[in-house]
Amino acid sequence: MLLSKGYLEVDIDPALDLVKEINYLKKEKRAVILAHYYQNPDIQDIADYIGDSLGLAQQAEKTEADIILFAGVHFMAETAKILNPTKKVLIPDLKAGCSLADSCPPQKFSDFKAQHPNHIVLTYINCTADIKALSDVIVTSTNAVKIVQSFPKDQAIIFAPDKNLGAYINKKTGRNMILWDGACMVHEIFSLEKLIKLKAQHSKALVLAHPECEAHILEYAHFIGSTTAILNYSKKSDAQEFIVLTETGIIHQMQKASPSKTFIPAPPNNNCACNDCPHMKLNTLEKIYLALKYEQPELLMSNELIEKSKAPINKMLELSAKFGL
Repeated sequence: MLLSKGYLEVDIDPALDLVKEINYLKKEKRAVILAHYYQNPDIQDIADYIGDSLGLAQQAEKTEADIILFAGVHFMAETAKILNPTKKVLIPDLKAGCSLADSCPPQKFSDFKAQHPNHIVLTYINCTADIKALSDVIVTSTNAVKIVQSFPKDQAIIFAPDKNLGAYINKKTGRNMILWDGACMVHEIFSLEKLIKLKAQHSKALVLAHPECEAHILEYAHFIGSTTAILNYSKKSDAQEFIVLTETGIIHQMQKASPSKTFIPAPPNNNCACNDCPHMKLNTLEKIYLALKYEQPELLMSNELIEKSKAPINKMLELSAKFGL
């Protein structure tokens, strides 16, 4: 039944109430749905927890569910499996990957690491389990700055795979980490020219940006932070208009939290009106329903890889708890 497309292809009665059926299956199978902010609004609305990478990892660590369905991308489901090796982890579409994770092949990164033997490796969570297994500590955009600052200033560091986030951290901390040359396709296609025009049209709007954006884009931001930090900033701010420089999925939660405010997705440098992650958007309610019903596709990992990649994730969670994140 599981085809090479990466998801189950089964005819579904168009009259079926998918939300009702998904909620029933969750209870019947003691399943939990974890969803990233970049998922489509209908998926966010049926999730048990919505968050960024740090929040999702924290929820995955403490869940008591028997089944974890991860509505996100592949590396996120891997993290859930690493933290819950005995639980069944489902992903609606196995081909929901990540351009940033793909930009860091394990063998090439291993060779890169070998060229810098005195460096510790801090790796952004947006990477494969194979890369996590080569790392000392995992970080997210929420905790990266504080984790970097927790090491002595003379500690040599490799940061991977996102060069833009790494450059932002270097600027914030005054460090000189060696950066792997990787990037997220979603955060690299924002158009500076279009942003400047948009700012001119909305002079009172505040610009909120994710640190995965390029440096010349971040210069125009009033606030830079993780998706959760951007959401929280928009809640607390007295401003009524915001230009949002990250994946458009976060705007659903921003609008729900502040219905009287206006949120404008920043335009990319192509002909699209907004900036969506094609990998995140592979997940649908239909695929979630089928995954829960048939408990497929299941994400499987070797015990060896789970053990090797678990230590740097646990280190991140320990440090995040220490810093109150």
